[in-house]
Amino acid sequence: MTIRILLVDDHSLFRSGVRQLLQREADLDVVAEAADGIEGIKRAKEFHPDVILLDLNMPGLSGLETLQLLVQDVPTAAIIILTVSEEADELGQALRDGARGYLIKNIEAEALTTAIRKAHRGEPVIADSMTAKLVAQFRAQSAPVANSQPAERDKLTTREREIVQCLARGESNKQIARHLDVAESTVKIHVQNILKKLNLTSRVQVAVYAVEHGISDMAAP
Repeated sequence: MTIRILLVDDHSLFRSGVRQLLQREADLDVVAEAADGIEGIKRAKEFHPDVILLDLNMPGLSGLETLQLLVQDVPTAAIIILTVSEEADELGQALRDGARGYLIKNIEAEALTTAIRKAHRGEPVIADSMTAKLVAQFRAQSAPVANSQPAERDKLTTREREIVQCLARGESNKQIARHLDVAESTVKIHVQNILKKLNLTSRVQVAVYAVEHGISDMAAP
């Protein structure tokens, strides 16, 4: 199965390098490129890519604004932020807005291709250097959130909370099924129910939600 990819970045040399890198992989195909957010949205609607690599810092429409529109217009695409920014605020906002991943541009070639495949499978992909910043950010916000934890927890069953904890650790459906000793199809149903109950659209958003509301193991001090 070929994964169809859209590159959205205002630096043509960078796009060229990434394209050459990805085209070496038999299962990866760069179907289109865009130099800014507006063009990226047009190309996304035209080509319906499986994965979109999106820069944050672009002229005109910002990366975060582009992300919000892409999530609305091509909801089936897995969007990975690929940027130089290591700001925790931008990471958190991108994940809340529906990005499936957040990677830094100094990433190794093999790590990038692996991340694309994982994102296409529905798994969150976050640069190792950003994970600690994400957790620290949400821990800093934990005091005001703590008062709402009981109500938030009541939305989910015990099994659903267990699955949310697994999602926060970045586990795939297969890994969750093995961990909880249930069928993978059962996990899929639970994930769908969790998304519906929490009014979220992606597994990454569930992971962020888990940390924010003290459900995740990562949220513990």
